[in-house]
Amino acid sequence: MRAAPTILHLDMDAFYASVEQASKPSLRGKAVIVGGLGPRGVVATASYEARRFGVHSAMPMAQARRLCPNGAYLIPRFSLYREVSDVVMALLRELSPLVEPLSLDEAFVDLEAGGTAFDSETARATGERLRADIRAATGLSGSVGLAGSKMLAKVASEEAKPAGLLLIEPGTERELLAPMSVRTLPGVGPATGEHLRRAGIHTVGELAEAGEDELVRMLGRSHGVGLYRMALGLDDRPVVAERDAKSVSVEDTFDVDLHDRVRIRGEVQRLADRCVQRLRGSGHSGRTIVLKVRRYDFSTLTRSETLRGPTDDPAVVREAAARLLEGVDTTGGVRLLGVGVTGLADYTQEDLFAQSLAAEADGDGETAAAGAAGDGAGPGPEGSEPGGTAVAVGGGSEARTAPDQAPAPGTVPGAPGEAEPAPERRWPAGSDVRHAVYGPGWVQGSGVGRVTVRFEQPGSPPGRVRTFRVDDPDLEPSDPLPLVGDAGADAPY
Repeated sequence: MRAAPTILHLDMDAFYASVEQASKPSLRGKAVIVGGLGPRGVVATASYEARRFGVHSAMPMAQARRLCPNGAYLIPRFSLYREVSDVVMALLRELSPLVEPLSLDEAFVDLEAGGTAFDSETARATGERLRADIRAATGLSGSVGLAGSKMLAKVASEEAKPAGLLLIEPGTERELLAPMSVRTLPGVGPATGEHLRRAGIHTVGELAEAGEDELVRMLGRSHGVGLYRMALGLDDRPVVAERDAKSVSVEDTFDVDLHDRVRIRGEVQRLADRCVQRLRGSGHSGRTIVLKVRRYDFSTLTRSETLRGPTDDPAVVREAAARLLEGVDTTGGVRLLGVGVTGLADYTQEDLFAQSLAAEADGDGETAAAGAAGDGAGPGPEGSEPGGTAVAVGGGSEARTAPDQAPAPGTVPGAPGEAEPAPERRWPAGSDVRHAVYGPGWVQGSGVGRVTVRFEQPGSPPGRVRTFRVDDPDLEPSDPLPLVGDAGADAPY
């Protein structure tokens, strides 16, 4: 614990939904829900307007639609979220060399290490300046917590939401924590919270009064000691600037279970290629290839194969994933597939394709299998059911959802070169488009051969809605526009 509140925690407010509201003027002040739009989709983020209806992240999208039938339901646009996140993280690095990102929208900063704060007054001034800089650079709001430890800084930012700042003065920690729910503390999930509730412990103050010995008896030594220290406001963890990635993976949840073995093989090959793209994008290679299969009955199987050295060769990953699939029974149907790479390194081993085959032949290739009747096994975020794609990079990655990516027009998955009629163009709700006459806009919805587009952009007034045929040659997909810049630098968000 520090004697001054020089650890800062930033948490952007309803980040994905706020980005969508900033880029779509007609949605400002409205209920916005971002996530997978398919029958098995889940909510990634809900705006504060939607949260009033009881909608929250990780909720099944079908339930969210029942609670908030008039909300705007949009696909995630991760390319734009990453661009905005990069701007925010750059502002944090101007404050200190010790910045610990937790996700796209959340990070710890050691202000003392950057010489930007050394007491409560300078820490508060730095936090307020950061919030103003983020607003100016992105048009978005963030909540800031300041304290003498990481745990308390995170608690403070949560209490400051939305768009606020809370500084916890050293020496006031126990008084502040005492009336809060035990679920406030990191590591107290639903199961632990229920266990404590049955023991009559509901608040952090009651947790501290129970004493270390009682908590050890109830929860075990490691968990009991840790919770007792947190209940007292004690946390000595440093801000760590670099968090090494442990894995790179991608996965798809399908709206309808897959039964065709050829189609399943084709999807695995496509996932392998996308996984390698992300692997190369992160500047890594990997030694262990992992296949994840969630079957019709929600049982989840993982299979892995360890090569003799790290690779970022798509042919190697495809071949390994295909071999792993051969050992999985897909009878009855498959609802989710994932391909991941672990054992990351920053170099590659030459001729790994031949080496992996040799390893398979002589028994040196290590294959591990595990099955669990639940979510969260294998590559990808735990329990993700996005109705589209989930992507995970590194350990402790956040759950993220993205729209389904259809096979290339004119091809059959798993059967390269076999032509078929080009499929109808898909226009997912929330995606960016540009019309040759009306300019930039976004898709409000599509169906029965028509697509409805609202033509507006960041900084403009709410735009008009027009409907076109889905094959209108003047309408094309487009890249997202910047939230702040030529399109709307002076616009209030």
